[in-house]
Amino acid sequence: ARHRDAEARQALGRRQRLLPAQLAVPDVHQRDGADAGRDHEAGALDRAGHGLPGRGPGGLRRARLDADAGVVVLTGAGDRAFCSGADLGGIADNSDVAALHEARGRLADLFRAMWDVGKPTIARVRGYALAGGFGLACACDIVVAADDAVFGTPEIDVGLWPYMITVPLLRSLPPKPLLELMMTGRRVAADEALRMGFVSRVVPVAALDAEVDELAAHLAAKPPLAMRWGRESFYRTLEQPDADAALDHLHAMLTVTTNTADAAEGVAAFAEKRPPRWQGR
Repeated sequence: ARHRDAEARQALGRRQRLLPAQLAVPDVHQRDGADAGRDHEAGALDRAGHGLPGRGPGGLRRARLDADAGVVVLTGAGDRAFCSGADLGGIADNSDVAALHEARGRLADLFRAMWDVGKPTIARVRGYALAGGFGLACACDIVVAADDAVFGTPEIDVGLWPYMITVPLLRSLPPKPLLELMMTGRRVAADEALRMGFVSRVVPVAALDAEVDELAAHLAAKPPLAMRWGRESFYRTLEQPDADAALDHLHAMLTVTTNTADAAEGVAAFAEKRPPRWQGR
């Protein structure tokens, strides 16, 4: 077990570097198992841009192409909030409707970049994850929350509706409980979020970084090609209304994946009782 843990840490170190990005509140970075440092290039909020990310999608696209990148972690810049949503002041100042409309599309661009990154994504949530912040967390594959985390869609209370985050939330919650949250605007504590299923793990605040680091190391040690193809197939199947079409796709992917070098290596390593050496092909 110690040998496997060491292999996982080495793999994480090989496959991750800090990735600068600019987000309104959270930073996108890749987590290093040995040094949980962060590259904070997040600066002023884009007030005219609805408080949404600037360089986030570009950073994620670079991560997709970076063979050394194993895992992407989305984290808040401070202790009080993961992300508390849009700048309401910017919304109230409706002087440039066209610019606001274009800027709001940046959140959709970020969601698409997160889903297309081809690597596992983890939301490390401490404090408030409200409105767009709730959507950002649920757009990640796995949500790890501190026990002080609070989630919610308060838009209804200011005369709005959480339109842009509907897609990631529907990917993470059953429709009726989600609609109730959207209609009431009530907030959900971490323990209830775990029961509802959109949070994967809840830990004490003091244990949050260690929990995320351990999970990131575990994921980074997996075969990258199977991880990418499997993750993409999972979301494709989730949104495929035609069961026969989904089964055809999964059948084809099983055959393709079985014929990769990593699959051969995995079988050989299992037979020889040694850790696998993934090649990503």
